[in-house]
Amino acid sequence: MPDYDLIIRGGKIYDGSGGEPFLADIAINGGVIVAVGDVEGSGREEIDASGRIVTPGFVDVHTHYDGQITWENRLAPSSDHGVTTVVMGNCGVGFAPSRPEHRKLMIKLMEGVEDIPEVVMAEGVPFNWETFPEYLDALEQRESDIDFAAQLPHSPLRVYVMGERGANLEPPTQEDLAEMRRLTAEAIEAGALGVTTSRSYAHQFRDGRPAPSVKSEDQEVLALAQGLRDAGKGVFQMVPSYDVTAAERMDLLDDIARTSGRPVSFTFMQTPVGEGDWQEMVSRLERSKEQGLEVRGQIIPRPTGALLGLELSMHPFSFNPSFREIEHLPLEEKVERMRDPAFRKKLIAEEPTDPQAFFVYVISDLDSMFVLGNPPNYNPRSDESIGARARAMGVDPRELIYDALLQRDGREVLYRPLGNSEGDKFESSGRNLVRNDRTFPALGDGGAHYSMICDAAYTTYFLTYWVRDARDDKKIELPYAVRKLTYEPSYAVGLHDRGLIRPGYKADLNVIDMERLHLYAPHVVYNLPTGGRRLQQRADGYDATIVSGVVTYRNGRSTGALPGRLVRGGKEAPKIASAQTLEPA
Repeated sequence: MPDYDLIIRGGKIYDGSGGEPFLADIAINGGVIVAVGDVEGSGREEIDASGRIVTPGFVDVHTHYDGQITWENRLAPSSDHGVTTVVMGNCGVGFAPSRPEHRKLMIKLMEGVEDIPEVVMAEGVPFNWETFPEYLDALEQRESDIDFAAQLPHSPLRVYVMGERGANLEPPTQEDLAEMRRLTAEAIEAGALGVTTSRSYAHQFRDGRPAPSVKSEDQEVLALAQGLRDAGKGVFQMVPSYDVTAAERMDLLDDIARTSGRPVSFTFMQTPVGEGDWQEMVSRLERSKEQGLEVRGQIIPRPTGALLGLELSMHPFSFNPSFREIEHLPLEEKVERMRDPAFRKKLIAEEPTDPQAFFVYVISDLDSMFVLGNPPNYNPRSDESIGARARAMGVDPRELIYDALLQRDGREVLYRPLGNSEGDKFESSGRNLVRNDRTFPALGDGGAHYSMICDAAYTTYFLTYWVRDARDDKKIELPYAVRKLTYEPSYAVGLHDRGLIRPGYKADLNVIDMERLHLYAPHVVYNLPTGGRRLQQRADGYDATIVSGVVTYRNGRSTGALPGRLVRGGKEAPKIASAQTLEPA
């Protein structure tokens, strides 16, 4: 009879601590690592990891699988890229709590903020809950390829408490604030990992109205923080406004941390405005640490941006009147119409109009628009932009964009970086933010932006662009990179039972062939409810991904195993004699 459920033999172990790697076997029983070293005996299943690295499973604490987990069992694209735990309910949006009369509003909100088609959610989300504890009970019935944790989102909570007043951005009464505080504590006690909010101007309904949380005053945000203090556990996540100074932004985040007594993390990006803004944010993060406040920035280790194309949600001509006439045609018919010279001339001459000013902004800057390519180039030079190329050729850039959109029979993808730029080169946040001990990688946004953004593959990108392929002056060492993808995000949200390869820890692991690791360009598939479209992105090099001791992916392909479950609340580190306490940076 086998001694263990699974043994991984002979791999180079990067254990998540940031320490030097070592050769060892890993033995697993009951979903838990039971031995790391020279393992004798046999396993029911064994994996030969010689010539490979073995890491803890990656953790992405910023996703939006709130809908996807209710209608399917694979949380791709995150699970295609070594991620074994995701946290959803970010940005203050989600589907609970929600009274029956507000469900359509929640769908409309997710359509506008997270680019999920209304018809997909109307068909796919069962709404077999009303309160947040009932939502968690419904999620507990779901099986998945990876683990998932939920947070309480501010916008649904506000509407649940205030009704139409909440949706219409009216100020809350003291009774409203007290109820939001009570329901926050109740959600945390029921197993919510935390509470989330947003003040981003980009978070709008499709008709241009701000999300309910965006205009809320500080006292309302702090009422949620008080709910965390009442519960004595949980974390706070925020998308702050980048229309205010860095000092104002950090003052509020510090106030949230003081009021709640709990860890706070926020979306941290270098933006095109406010030169030096990110340096001040980094300085303030250090000051917060000195004051004993747990405030950390969630970053994505590459430029983030929108993907544009005829098959996707938008492109530089999608809001022009003539394109509105053909937008619902099949792709082949769209391409045929757009190849007509008269239609081309008419469409190029028009100006875009849309109630969402942010969308118009995204498609209008032709100097920040590139052909993505395959493999995808997320760090193009400024002289490679379509606008720069057009000037060099002496032609109208809209003509070049039009031609680009028709390439590959209308399937070409354009790339519009929106953040983490540095000077005139989109060099990513690696140099400035990834090396910082007060930040950690996240922001994959899996489960959202199905036809606009595909950032969930940042784990693969990080390990190739910044670790394996980087020049020496930019290179990030692999032990540090693994720590940033595993232990640090786990610690930041209170999941202390994973993120390290040590006896007693959860057996979530990756076996990776670093030489073969390769990221492909995103491509469109039509497999959402009602045949809705979404972007997927594949990778090579993941020999095996393991969740709770079960192999879920082999050579980048699903095994069909579904060991992933709802994670209710934070988790304590294993209490075993051999477990070394690892302090955060």
